[in-house]
Amino acid sequence: MTPRKAAAKAAGKAAGHKPVAKAKTVKAAAKGAAVGKDLGLPWAKDPAALGFSAERLARITTTFQAEIDRGAIPGLVILIARAGKVVYHEALGFRDREAKAPMAADCVFRIASMTKPMVTAAAMMLAEEGKLQLGYPVSRYLPKLKDLKVGVERIGAGGKPMLSLEAAAREMTVQDLMRHTSGLTYGHFGDSLVHKAYLNQNCVDFGQTNADLVAKLAQVPLRYQPGSTWEYSMSTDVLGAVVEAVAGQELDSVLAERILKPLGMEDTGFFHRDARRHALPQIDPATGKRPPFGAADATKRPNWISGGGGTFSTAADYLRFAEMMRAGGVFGGRRLLSPTSVALMSADHLPAHIHYGSGTRTQFGALAPMRDLGYGFGLGFAVRTHQGRNPLPGSVGDYFWSGVTGTYFWIDPAEELVAIKMMQASADRLHYRYLLRHAVYQAIVGPPRR
Repeated sequence: MTPRKAAAKAAGKAAGHKPVAKAKTVKAAAKGAAVGKDLGLPWAKDPAALGFSAERLARITTTFQAEIDRGAIPGLVILIARAGKVVYHEALGFRDREAKAPMAADCVFRIASMTKPMVTAAAMMLAEEGKLQLGYPVSRYLPKLKDLKVGVERIGAGGKPMLSLEAAAREMTVQDLMRHTSGLTYGHFGDSLVHKAYLNQNCVDFGQTNADLVAKLAQVPLRYQPGSTWEYSMSTDVLGAVVEAVAGQELDSVLAERILKPLGMEDTGFFHRDARRHALPQIDPATGKRPPFGAADATKRPNWISGGGGTFSTAADYLRFAEMMRAGGVFGGRRLLSPTSVALMSADHLPAHIHYGSGTRTQFGALAPMRDLGYGFGLGFAVRTHQGRNPLPGSVGDYFWSGVTGTYFWIDPAEELVAIKMMQASADRLHYRYLLRHAVYQAIVGPPRR
């Protein structure tokens, strides 16, 4: 019996029940997809050789199966690799619970903001070629965003708030876009007059183009002075527009040519022509609706190629990108980024004086990129800067990002680890990020053998 089968058998015993036909169907789908799909990395023949306990790996299955059994989530896919080998790749539960359609390991998910690291990596490639400079003002590439004002609320006549426009102390830079210190925001993140201006301009509109978005943002004030405040925002959407301007191509073409095709990410993109892609998880159990972000019809190219949240992907595909980053910019013998660029992206870029948007801690919980939690923010990723400040396990230097739809991944260079969770359940998504962190690290009992 293989270690993977042993882990699955142990999981069933720990759960206290015999596998039923439905469970076998789910496991068979996961195994078939995992074996049939080239993951780009070899399977670990023995988890112990990678420092994992087979018994403790089985806890990951039982932990998340329990969440499925109580109806909290319909299903998910988890993939874990260490030292360049896959040690765990399981599909649990259902893609569609009502239809009793089992989850499959190659299921396509709306990955929302997990788009951001890939777009940032594409921009870094342009920087390596001398076509883009991180320290330059964004207006050098997008002239419409020159001389933006900062919106400051004041109490006007009759006690009503009014918006006063102030000059920016400096322009936002490309680096600001990458680290979310541009002064931009998301309209749905608050009820200030600036947030309302974003909503009035309909800035999150999948019927628009990136050029339309830039024109809209040119008409609304900044929420903060550039460089003063970390605020999760439309910065990466604007970065996508910068990439388009510099490359002379639309963002989906740039991403395909520079990242997706070189890495063999065949199931990743802003849409899928293959009709079988209708099989992706469609309903968020918390809302009963399609998960936010990504085209409504996955088979049709959207007007808005959103660098901040528009792509679909699979766990196996995203592993290729994450492993490329973990390995210092190379995957399958092909170099996409230099080790220096990867080191720059995964370093903390937040200065000591940085402030945070009022909703940061609520939005990101224990994984907020805040100094007291031992995290900062690099170029496209949150980055752990200290050990002992955060209640979740990890290593100094680990870096991650996630999607509002329930997706999440992290890279831990010290442990040579990549972990990915694909799920379409936005409610309580922080809980499942925490749960996966503990589940993965408790299974590690030693270093990989050399």
